[in-house]
Amino acid sequence: MRKNVLVLMTAAGLAAGTVTACSNAGVAEVTTAASTTAAEKKEYTNAEDGGHAILEDGTTAEYNNITVSKTGDSEGDEADFYGENAAVLAQNGATLKITNADIHTDGTHANGVFSYGEGTTVDISDSTINTSSNCSGGLMTTGGGTMKASNLTVTTQGRSSAAIRSDRGGGTVTVNGGTYETSGMGSPAIYSTADITVKDAKLKANTSQGVVVEGKNSVELENVDLTSNHTQKNSDKSDQYQAVMLYQSMSGDADEGVASFTMSGGSITNKNGGMFYVNNTVAEISLTDVALTYANDDFLRVEKAGWGNEGSNGGQVTFQAVNQKMEGLTTVDAISTLNLYLSDGSAYHGAINTDGEAGGVYVEIDDDSTWTLSADSYISSLTCDVDAIDLNGHKLYINGKEYTEGTASAGTAVEAYKGTSAASDSSNGKPDGKPGEKPNGASKDKKNESSQKSDRQAPLFRSNGSEKGSSQKADGQTLPSKPDGDGSGSGPKFDGQTPPSKPNGAGKGEKGPDGANPAAETAAAN
Repeated sequence: MRKNVLVLMTAAGLAAGTVTACSNAGVAEVTTAASTTAAEKKEYTNAEDGGHAILEDGTTAEYNNITVSKTGDSEGDEADFYGENAAVLAQNGATLKITNADIHTDGTHANGVFSYGEGTTVDISDSTINTSSNCSGGLMTTGGGTMKASNLTVTTQGRSSAAIRSDRGGGTVTVNGGTYETSGMGSPAIYSTADITVKDAKLKANTSQGVVVEGKNSVELENVDLTSNHTQKNSDKSDQYQAVMLYQSMSGDADEGVASFTMSGGSITNKNGGMFYVNNTVAEISLTDVALTYANDDFLRVEKAGWGNEGSNGGQVTFQAVNQKMEGLTTVDAISTLNLYLSDGSAYHGAINTDGEAGGVYVEIDDDSTWTLSADSYISSLTCDVDAIDLNGHKLYINGKEYTEGTASAGTAVEAYKGTSAASDSSNGKPDGKPGEKPNGASKDKKNESSQKSDRQAPLFRSNGSEKGSSQKADGQTLPSKPDGDGSGSGPKFDGQTPPSKPNGAGKGEKGPDGANPAAETAAAN
């Protein structure tokens, strides 16, 4: 059933709150105040470049037992920031509820379900979402929107197509139950520039990291089984493979600050590579009773990569392990720091900085926890009791001095590396899960867009516009409005860093009688 309620029937009220959707007969449904429309087993389709099968603009709507199909392509920022070309888009404070839906897209930049803007809420449950092409996430949230999802089956096939995805302006995403799987290069199960919480679900990335957190954003997992098989990289920014990465791209899409990954219960499995990788950001990682399995011996790498400014692009990590079993090597380079806390029966069997002193490392072990060395290790400071350390035939050096097994130690946490800088470096590319930078020069032929790939970790799928990196800096959290104009490319141009304001009038987002964007054909032809 589909139900829409509008408060006023004035011309202004209808302009601000009319709902249109293209039915299988090709005739748009327009609902007015206090009307209710049955929509059981109904189909909503759209094949226009930039259009939508369902658009809710400041309205309240419910859909049940529906089929949604979307083809047609879009390009870059309009799709990634504002939801252009998404199969289902809610914006401008809309409240949208969807149950028992089957949603499919087959087009470049064709996200499945999109929540854009503060005050907008999408609640979707017991549904299936599948996207087939590049840059097409399953669930997408930007501009401070809210996304609630329960018991979904989400699959994506394309490159840079995270199952649970966000972009500039972020928002709040809550997922309960379901399966979320990706197959494309640069497509983690979760790409977060938002606050994302997932409980009692299965996450799987068949060629990418399982989770990526960018900038001042977070991912929290509870009783989740996360599986990654990070076998493909399309970036020259890093040589490492991992299950979880926390970083800052300096693109302007995520505010600078603490990147957070928290997990309790469940499991993380990486079939190729290590576990955690942190670069060019301050980060907090917290694990409580999580089963960890990974292919090589890299438990945690905190080091510089290709993002950020050389000499100040390491990682600054606080790692909390609670009732947690861990194995493997921890590496902290000379421009990075680590404060590692083991508590409540945690046990670490591994080594830290086996090649000698590098970045500052502090280890604190409570009375119930232990560290068993697997190789010689070098740290800066240690707090532990007499029974906490088992050298296991190896040597532990604390600030250059060899530790004697069976002695207590009282140390202090290390401070972040003094050279850490958050200065923007817009020449750097984006990582897995993100569309790449705009190319210089004239726009490229859209038909050839899929062949314009880069060896960077994310593809160059954006087009028509100047390269990101103007002197105007976005804060990554506040999503500005689109520019005035007709949505066909004649309005003011933006710099790629700061999304401009939405167009007034018959621009993208206001649909004609077929439920599609009336300017789509014009825009596609330009």
